[in-house]
Amino acid sequence: MKRIAVVLFILFLITGCESIPFQKTTDELYSAVDPASVKERFQSSIPQKMRLLNTIVFEYNWRTFSGIGFVDVDIPERACSLACINQMGMKLFEISIDRENINTTFALPEFTSKGDFAKMVGEDIRRIYFDLVPSGNAEIIRKKFAVVFNQRDGEGITEYIFSGPGQYLTEKTYYEDGNPLWRVSFYEYQSKNSRIYPGGTILKNYKYGYRLIIRLKEISD
Repeated sequence: MKRIAVVLFILFLITGCESIPFQKTTDELYSAVDPASVKERFQSSIPQKMRLLNTIVFEYNWRTFSGIGFVDVDIPERACSLACINQMGMKLFEISIDRENINTTFALPEFTSKGDFAKMVGEDIRRIYFDLVPSGNAEIIRKKFAVVFNQRDGEGITEYIFSGPGQYLTEKTYYEDGNPLWRVSFYEYQSKNSRIYPGGTILKNYKYGYRLIIRLKEISD
């Protein structure tokens, strides 16, 4: 009985950690949708520069860190800076990214004790904010409720899924040998100044076994 209780407790924890705290994208028939128009319209709707205030939850190794994140993104320059503090105002980490480098300005030992924190998280921040539109060489797969673009990327394939009434990017996944290494899911898009922003983002890194959950709180001009 005690063993069963332990197993149930673990299953409860796993279920809780993998829950999705955002509204699921509504299915929309895509039989008459033109894939090229979907891609072009989405590309013209995403901002080239962003200054955002987010709440961030970092789930890793059975531990959860939550805080407030300040992010500046310059897509044409492929540059980004991210600082995260907890609810008490204590800094958790701060990183900066440019075309060539990912640097840790500061990070608590809890984040750096398991390896190169800047490289691990910085690469995933790039996956969230950059390369949101597939190339013209991507394979197009039409589905009942989505348009899928499969793009050759290094040793694997990046899959872009556009779905829902807005025809927005809702999922981006990188595969090698048929297995996902990471996935970014986008939810609850909102608009400001004719530009769209996902209200919720979840990044799952299968290689390192963590999730990053981002909820948009404020868009600065």
